[in-house]
Amino acid sequence: MILSAEKKSGLWQDHFGISISKDQFSIALAGNPNVGKSTIFNALTGLHQHTGNWPGKTVDNAQGGFVYKQKSFLLVDLPGTYSLLAHTVEEQIARDFLCFACPDVTVVVLDATCLERNLNLALQVFEITPKVIVCLNLMDEAQKKRLMIDVPSLERELGVPVVATAARQGVGLIELQEKILQVALGSLPTTPRQIIYSSEVEKAVKHLLPMVGSLASNALSPRWLALRLLEGDQSFLDSLNNYLGVNPGWEEARCAQ
Repeated sequence: MILSAEKKSGLWQDHFGISISKDQFSIALAGNPNVGKSTIFNALTGLHQHTGNWPGKTVDNAQGGFVYKQKSFLLVDLPGTYSLLAHTVEEQIARDFLCFACPDVTVVVLDATCLERNLNLALQVFEITPKVIVCLNLMDEAQKKRLMIDVPSLERELGVPVVATAARQGVGLIELQEKILQVALGSLPTTPRQIIYSSEVEKAVKHLLPMVGSLASNALSPRWLALRLLEGDQSFLDSLNNYLGVNPGWEEARCAQ
């Protein structure tokens, strides 16, 4: 979704309880629990942070600012989740923020010691937004376990910047800020790898795309929207109505035709 600074500021305040300045880049920090996400958040924002709850939820909401090369950034630490399929309140918050708050960059933090499990969330984020950076954290722990990760090859396979960090030691954080700046400005293009599903699913998605295209062009990735409608996820249909004023029953009826 592309929003003007004024509309974005209003949406963030009204729906997410977050104040953002018109001259700030917005950064979402996503990841599984226990990957060092909060350590990265604290290292980047220092004392310039605020904590509270997400509106109507008892889930912590942490946000903070930092300045890099005379540019201002607002960093939002999303709840730790293993998925964006919204089986929990934390997953619903993370999914809705990525879909409807339209952050300028999403940083997905992965645990370098269990990369395969963590990549599931990254691939789901890739389906929502192309402006993604993968932060490969806990590299110091991976080295202790004698795990070798070919970062350039991983970057080529994923189609997005991959930054190796050991946040507790402050390693890699300057490079991470530089990549955030480049992706936010559009000077570093990204082409995230997309999952190819079974032929039956892909056929159904292709059938749905013309029906959801007009809605998605103004808001969401058409493919992401089609996949969620195929699942019949009621919480996502409710979110469409809440954030975009789309009547879920109307969308279901169209897609059933």
